[in-house]
Amino acid sequence: MSHVGVGPRAVMRSVAFLTAGALAVPALAACTSGEPKGKPLAGQDTAAAARARIADGATLRWAADSVPETLNAFQADADATTTRVAQAVLPSMYRMDETGRPVRNPDYLESAEVVDTEPKQVVVYKLNQQAVWSDGREIGAADFAAQWRALSGKDSAYWTARNAGYDRIEKIERGGDDLEVKVTFSRPYADWKSLFTPLYPKDVMGTPDAFNDGARRELKTTAGPFSVKKVDTKEDEVVLTGNPRWWGEPAKLEQIVLRAVPREKRVSQLAAGKLDLAEIDPDTAEEVAVAAGPRDAGTGTPLMGPQDSPSASRQGRSAAQALRSWAIAKGSDEDDAEEETLAREEREEALAKRERRQRALSGFEVRKSLEPAYTQLALNGADGPLADERVRRAVARALDRGKLAKAVLKPLGLPAEPVGSHVALAGQPAYADGSGALGEQNAKEARALLADAGWVPGGPVKKRKEGEKAAGAEGDKDGDGKKSEDGDDDGTYIVGEDEKNEGGAKNEDAGTDQESGEKHSSGKNTAQGGAPGAYAPKGTAAPAAAEAPVAKDGKALTLRFVLPSGPGSDALRTVADRVSDMLEKIGVGTDITKVPDESYFKDHIASGEYDLALYSWPASAFPATDARPIYAKPVPAADGSLNVAQNYTRVGTDQVDQLFDRAMGTLDEGEARDLLRKADSRIWAAAGSIPLYQRPQLVAARKNLANAGAFGFETPVYQDMGFLKKGANGSRPSATPSS
Repeated sequence: MSHVGVGPRAVMRSVAFLTAGALAVPALAACTSGEPKGKPLAGQDTAAAARARIADGATLRWAADSVPETLNAFQADADATTTRVAQAVLPSMYRMDETGRPVRNPDYLESAEVVDTEPKQVVVYKLNQQAVWSDGREIGAADFAAQWRALSGKDSAYWTARNAGYDRIEKIERGGDDLEVKVTFSRPYADWKSLFTPLYPKDVMGTPDAFNDGARRELKTTAGPFSVKKVDTKEDEVVLTGNPRWWGEPAKLEQIVLRAVPREKRVSQLAAGKLDLAEIDPDTAEEVAVAAGPRDAGTGTPLMGPQDSPSASRQGRSAAQALRSWAIAKGSDEDDAEEETLAREEREEALAKRERRQRALSGFEVRKSLEPAYTQLALNGADGPLADERVRRAVARALDRGKLAKAVLKPLGLPAEPVGSHVALAGQPAYADGSGALGEQNAKEARALLADAGWVPGGPVKKRKEGEKAAGAEGDKDGDGKKSEDGDDDGTYIVGEDEKNEGGAKNEDAGTDQESGEKHSSGKNTAQGGAPGAYAPKGTAAPAAAEAPVAKDGKALTLRFVLPSGPGSDALRTVADRVSDMLEKIGVGTDITKVPDESYFKDHIASGEYDLALYSWPASAFPATDARPIYAKPVPAADGSLNVAQNYTRVGTDQVDQLFDRAMGTLDEGEARDLLRKADSRIWAAAGSIPLYQRPQLVAARKNLANAGAFGFETPVYQDMGFLKKGANGSRPSATPSS
């Protein structure tokens, strides 16, 4: 499934709150640090296997979204592939476990602890004595110090994307021996475990030139189970090979090839035998699951309908030959008979091609979990109707988040629970459902909030004809208001104005039956004895009547809803349609515009050209640091513009900022969790961001590939990935953790 996603640590590298006194926040301290932390909604699905059962050697061909523009994860144009490479080839002091918590990485770190808090916080790292760079030099204090200087923000010559945490370091020194690194902080920093992951060698971080340009297309010095062999822009791939100086458990794979393959082309690349592992969308997952399912004992093909079976193909050939002979015998034109025969042969060839594709895909299986990321509905509070907190809260109270989660996750067999926090996901220490600060879905109260803000039923709103869909035909404009060049359906439509397009021309498909595809004149049912309007089986309950559209000062309340239009965005469009239906029931209209993926974030989300939008944020093991810029109160910049950091809803409060700052500055983990949960409650109350559901993670993997697939929260262990020895089997956990 394709989603537009942006990361707190890498928001610049993506492909995603009113004054405190105005907030009425009910019971904010509903959860305390003493509560059970719970479990992730879904576990890993990686076909886990012991290393002894995995063969040595072989190459893993792994689909990636891109060949990265840089291998420096701290630069603005780094992306998800940059992160994947860094995980495989560079040191990390801490890594994420299966519950989304940071855990010490013993390959690099024997211990790390806070040894002093007064007068300054001091952390001492004791490094693994075997840890060396690929050039033979020990990993040590010089590397830590070089990275701190580069990322501290004090030298603008370094083109860094972030400096969170590094700006709190006062000095870095060698400890009692070469294996000790002593880090002194100028201010207390709760998330100190987030630092030095990844850790680059001093020859990358030591000078601005080396930082800015030296690690963009190559990494000469590494210290992981793999090293970078080449970044091949012609072949669109990054090749990683085993590191001969690696001191830990040796990599089972000889090579990992990260191959850039667009999402829509991955199924064909899997079938062609060019990939072993790939994140996929639900349609591809369904195709792979069918191919991998029960098979005919005689032919080895997937069980399917009789019209698609190989025997049907053979019968088709006989029937085609008989038809041709009959047509000629009856005096029909031989050319017509020949055309019929060719049509039959084309169908047979298509069936044969489909059979070959299914046979190829039968060697794969779908591994599924939930990503450590959630999709939200963003409400832009910078201007327009949503600048009023009451209107934002009304929109939020109209939503049935449970139904939206089920629409996306239930068909995939994944736990369909709505996300209850902005700062953590289920299973993480800081998680608690703070949505009570906003309140449950309640259309009556939503309408009361609108009325209090001056939006009342009535006004110059075009009334929908009986039987028209709320979110039907689309117009012909892209996000720039220009006619779509590719002729597809990407464009704009206004809910409730389906009969005519932007130019006023009658929609030729306005009368198409949505179930059968049969066309009727003027959108009216023409069955004998039928009356105008939509038909449903006898006894079907009538749909709930939409509330009369609300208006203020003679203007209807219609919100601009911006969506990506690219392949794999079907789930987002489904969610948007359901959100629109829910808002229509409180009298709020939506003007849906679909824009190209490449411009969605930059030209609409980041620039504030939207009222409603759907995009995602990843979960972090360090929410005090990583969530703060997402929800920070925008501040005026020196040039008069508004500095929003990563808060693209433009809604923030001083109280939220203060709670995050206090959580970042305390070394008491229980206190930090309580502060984060209070901040989350206030974010809910401000109603600028409404978490909906945890994103699904669907991965096609070769059946004999072990320790790889849907990783969930956990950082992959690259040295354990590999293909099973002949006769060995991996394990397949359920998508839902056992109790």
